[in-house]
Amino acid sequence: MKNQALYVLSSMILMLAGCNQTQTSKKEKVEQAAIPVSIEEVKTTSVKNDISVSGNIEGNTTVRLGFLVAGKVNFIGAKEGQTVKKGQILASLDPTSYNIAKQLSEVQVNAVTDEFNRLKLLHDKGSVTESDFSKVNFTLQQAKLQQQLQAKNEGDTKLYSPISGVLLKKLTEVGEIVGTGIPCFVISDISKVKVLAYIPEGELQYIKIGQKAAITISALDRTFTGKVVEVGSAADVTSRAFTIKIEVDNPNQVIRPGMIAEAKIGVNNAQQATLLPAECINHDINNLTYVFVVEKASNKAFKREVSLGKMIENKIEILTGLNAGEWVVVAGQNKISDGSAVTIK
Repeated sequence: MKNQALYVLSSMILMLAGCNQTQTSKKEKVEQAAIPVSIEEVKTTSVKNDISVSGNIEGNTTVRLGFLVAGKVNFIGAKEGQTVKKGQILASLDPTSYNIAKQLSEVQVNAVTDEFNRLKLLHDKGSVTESDFSKVNFTLQQAKLQQQLQAKNEGDTKLYSPISGVLLKKLTEVGEIVGTGIPCFVISDISKVKVLAYIPEGELQYIKIGQKAAITISALDRTFTGKVVEVGSAADVTSRAFTIKIEVDNPNQVIRPGMIAEAKIGVNNAQQATLLPAECINHDINNLTYVFVVEKASNKAFKREVSLGKMIENKIEILTGLNAGEWVVVAGQNKISDGSAVTIK
């Protein structure tokens, strides 16, 4: 009996030890299943209602130049990207045909002038009728006008820059036959440049002519100061956005047309907003936007659908879906799913 009692007692001790070991093992597994994450408490903060838009740089004045007469290009005096001055010759056409036409007009003028002088003497003596004298007079005027036209055509074989600026495009080469009015050069005045951008209709009410704007050009790694000089009066049919133009001084001509610029327009209209790091935002297969919210009582993370606003500095605005004081997972969310147990780093 004594040995049997010792055997039973030993068995109970082993069973209790086994239970404790099992409970400890389960606890360790639970702790191991909890995924470490970083969180951020949801808060509202006062932010400036600055408007940020992207746009393209364009010249202050851009002109497309072509010859007023047709012919073969025999000279080009500027290269793309080169600075040109107002009145500088850009190109010329072979003037031979126009020289001959001008000489013919001069011969015609001389011939009609001689005829006019001869008939004038006779007219003064009363030997020529008034009608005949008027005809030769009109013929002389016509010949002189034709001479002026041919002289102009000869002069138009040379193309001069109407503004000072940069030659953006050269659309012809020496030896090419060009027609009247066909664009051969594109020149832009870039002493000042403009940022062409689009403003959503909901934000147009905050934009006024004369407003200051900070223009950041990533290609130059610089920020410039500009001002709004134009505000569109009609929305684009498809995007429902309005065009605006922001003028920027460019004294060293480092800003070139075609560059991408980020414009931040200050608006004196502070508001309360909920901001979170952009990396905490997730998207499901249905393109719904959500975050993981940690339940404080259970230390579990649950999906919460949210709607987003605009980017403000390096954070994104949360319009709906969250309440102040809640905990949102901002790091480690790629390792958890809806209802996962988490630990706070």
